[in-house]
Amino acid sequence: MLTQFGAALVGMCDLMMVGHYSTTDLAAVSFSNAIFFTAMVFAMGVLMSVTPLISQEVGHKQQFPTDQEQCETHIASLLQNGVWVTLLLCALMLFILGNCIAILDSFGQGPVVVEAARPYFILIVISLVPFLFFCLQKQFLEGLGNTTAAMVITVVMNGLNIFLNWIFIFGHLGSPALGATGAGIATLISRLLMPFCFTAVIWFKKDWRKYVTAFSARLNNLHEIRKLLHVGIPIGGQTLLETITFTASFIFVGWLSKEALAAHQIANQIADLTFMLALGIGSATTIRVSYQLGRKDIPALRMAARASVHLVLLMNTIGAGLMIGCRHWIPYMFTKDPLVIDIASRLILLAGLLQYADGLQCVGASMLRGITDVHRPMIYAFVAYIVVALPVGLYCMFPLGLGAEGIWVGFIAGLSMAAILFHLRFNRQIRKIEAG
Repeated sequence: MLTQFGAALVGMCDLMMVGHYSTTDLAAVSFSNAIFFTAMVFAMGVLMSVTPLISQEVGHKQQFPTDQEQCETHIASLLQNGVWVTLLLCALMLFILGNCIAILDSFGQGPVVVEAARPYFILIVISLVPFLFFCLQKQFLEGLGNTTAAMVITVVMNGLNIFLNWIFIFGHLGSPALGATGAGIATLISRLLMPFCFTAVIWFKKDWRKYVTAFSARLNNLHEIRKLLHVGIPIGGQTLLETITFTASFIFVGWLSKEALAAHQIANQIADLTFMLALGIGSATTIRVSYQLGRKDIPALRMAARASVHLVLLMNTIGAGLMIGCRHWIPYMFTKDPLVIDIASRLILLAGLLQYADGLQCVGASMLRGITDVHRPMIYAFVAYIVVALPVGLYCMFPLGLGAEGIWVGFIAGLSMAAILFHLRFNRQIRKIEAG
C-alpha cells in the first residue's frame, strides 16, 4: 500500500508544483500522462503475471519440501524469461509512444498545451525503459513475499523526484525555470536510478541473489515466455481497457476547456490516492491467494480474499469521507485559478461517491489474478469500461449537459458493474476448485 501510495503521491506533487507554475503546463502534463499511461499500464499489467506464478511456486515449495530444488529452478527460469518479456515490452512501447510524439496535435488539444506537452512527453517516454525493469524486479520480490524493498526504493526516489522538481520546474540552484519540461527531467532521473537500486538490493541478499546467479542459457525457454504472456497479456488488456476509459475522458473533457481539463486531472489525481491504496491491497491479495493456491489450502485462500474486501471497504470509506468533506479546499493545493477550483470541487464530490465501486473492482480483479483466471475478466472489463462507462459518461456530458461531471457519472456506472462481475466470477471459480 505504501509503495502504491508513494507512486500516486509523487504524481500529485508533480501536478501541484506544475499547477502553481501555470495552468497551461498543468494541462500539458495531464494530457501527456493520459497518453503515456495508456501504454505503460498495459506493459505493467503484462509483468504482473510474474507475481502469481512465482508465489504459487513458493507456496508449493513450502508445502512440499521435497520439491524445493525444482521449485527454485522454476522461479529462476520465470525471472530470466521475464527479462526477455520486459525487453520485448520496452521495444513495443517505445515504437508505439515514439510514433505518438509527432501526432500530439491530433488529439484536439489547444496548440499552446501541445507545445508545452511535447518535450515533457519525450522525456517520460525515455523513462519507460528503466521503469519497466523496476516493475519486473518489484513483481519478482512480491512473488517471493517481500514488499518492503519496493516501498523503500519508491519512497527514496519519490523524495528525489520532488527535490528535482523544485530545481527544474521553478528554476532553483542555477537552473532555468522549465515548467512541465523540468518535471519530465526530474521523472527521468529518478526512474533511471530505480532499477539500479533494486539490482543492488537483490544482489545484497543471498536468498534472492541465488535466483539471479542461476541464470543460464538452458533456462531460456520459449514455453515459459509464452506462459508469462498467456497470463500477462489478459491482465495487461484488462488494465489497458480501464486506462483507455480514463484516457478518453481526458480527451473528451479537453474538448470543453483547458480549465475543465485541469480540474478533471485534479479530481482524478485525488481519486488515484485511494485507488493506489486499493491497488496495494490488491497486490497483497494476489500474493496471498496465489500462495495459498500453491499450498492447496482453499479455506486460507478464501480468508485472504475476504480480508482484502474488508480492508478496501475500510480504506475507501475513509477516503470517500475526506474527499466529500474537503472537496472545497483540496483544489487550492493544485491551483489558484478560481474557475478550475469551482469545477474541481464538484468533480471531487463524484470521485468520493466512486470509491466503493473502484476499490471493490480492484481487489476483485486481484483475487482472480491470484488464481490466474485472467481471460474472462478481460471480457468483463471490456463490457464495464468500454460498453457502459464511456457511453454513459458521454451521454451525461453532452446531451444531458452535465459537462465534466457527466464523465464521472459514467465512471460510477461502469466500475460498479466491473466490481459485481469480478466478485461473482471469483466465487464461482473457487467453488469449481473446491469441487475438483
